[in-house]
Amino acid sequence: MKNSLSQLFYIKKTKIDSNQKTNIYLRITVNSRRAELSIQRKVHIDKWNSSANRVKGYSREAQEINQYIDLISNKINKIHQQFIEDNKPFTAIQIRDKYLGKDENQKMLLKIFQDHNEQVEKLVGKDFAAGTVLRYKTAKSHIEEFIKFEHRLNDIPVVDVDHKFITGFEYYLKTERNCAHNTAVKYITNFKKIIRIAYANDWITKDPFFNWKARLKSVDREFLSEEEIQELVKKEFKLPRLDLVKDIFLFSCFTGLAYADVKKLTNNCIVIGIDGNKWINTKRTKTNTVSNIPLLPLSNTIIEKYANHKEVLDCDKLLPVLSNQKMNAYLKEIADLCGITKNLTFHLARHTFATTVTLTNGVPIESVSKMLGHKSLKTTQHYAKILDRKVSDDMSILKVKLNALENKNASEEKKSV
Repeated sequence: MKNSLSQLFYIKKTKIDSNQKTNIYLRITVNSRRAELSIQRKVHIDKWNSSANRVKGYSREAQEINQYIDLISNKINKIHQQFIEDNKPFTAIQIRDKYLGKDENQKMLLKIFQDHNEQVEKLVGKDFAAGTVLRYKTAKSHIEEFIKFEHRLNDIPVVDVDHKFITGFEYYLKTERNCAHNTAVKYITNFKKIIRIAYANDWITKDPFFNWKARLKSVDREFLSEEEIQELVKKEFKLPRLDLVKDIFLFSCFTGLAYADVKKLTNNCIVIGIDGNKWINTKRTKTNTVSNIPLLPLSNTIIEKYANHKEVLDCDKLLPVLSNQKMNAYLKEIADLCGITKNLTFHLARHTFATTVTLTNGVPIESVSKMLGHKSLKTTQHYAKILDRKVSDDMSILKVKLNALENKNASEEKKSV
């Protein structure tokens, strides 16, 4: 590993006082990365020799400052040498902080991240879902690889994280890890929480995310049309596994439940609603919010179809749901057999419920949001797609009203004549 060190003593002519004096600074550079500090000495701008990095002349003041500069330089070299002898990875900031005596209780970024992830993991089922833990673990893994890639280190002090680090990490995710824009932003948002923890605990003095804003790009979410749903309903499969997956997928299309929520349903989740009919009452795995969903006829038929299935009886499940991996793999087969060209995944059923099944048929978005278990109406709007047919139907109603009004006005004009 290259551990080149360079030191530069310099002045900033833009920061002179009334006596034409300015502070002397030291810039430490290790592996092309810098750290700076003021040496707490001032010099007249005309007395500074930029080429020699020293004060000009032989006056007592010049000799004292130059001796002090030599002393600092020697200390920096000794710190650098100590890091090498200890075979420890180091940065320019670590050398600076070691010189300033600030490194004794320095917090390391990945250590903070790991502590956070362990705490979250212990709260799975209480405050967090298992999927949340997985996302934080993946984010930490990406940060770890980025530090090795960009800094050639196993970890860095959290104080080294700045705006350049964040934008560099975003670029790394998109180029080296081939992440889509929204995926990269979500990983950075996970990372942002770790930095906020460091800031709240005074382990860093400023928030490097202050000038970074998460800007997600709008994504067109696919969903099945009414015709495609009917094609699935009518399609009969010789293979039982495909028939099972089709039924559970359709169950999700008519309830709006995500895979994890369908999988955990039990008979206790079926309740009698305010209208005297069967409803599903459950808490979303992702957000722990309550979803109350009236059972539509097709959903109820599917439940009854599998009521005596071995897995339903033995495991107290409402439906015999396969693993998410198998469900999505079999859905690809189903799409081919039904001539559906869309990327058929289990989560597409949730989008279909929000659009084709509910909003397109006039169900208010507030009701859809409640059934989907969303905390914010804004979240539902990401799912909601008003189809051309719905727009056409709405405009047809408007045309009828306008024509009726026009005929009425014409009739009144004739009577007045």
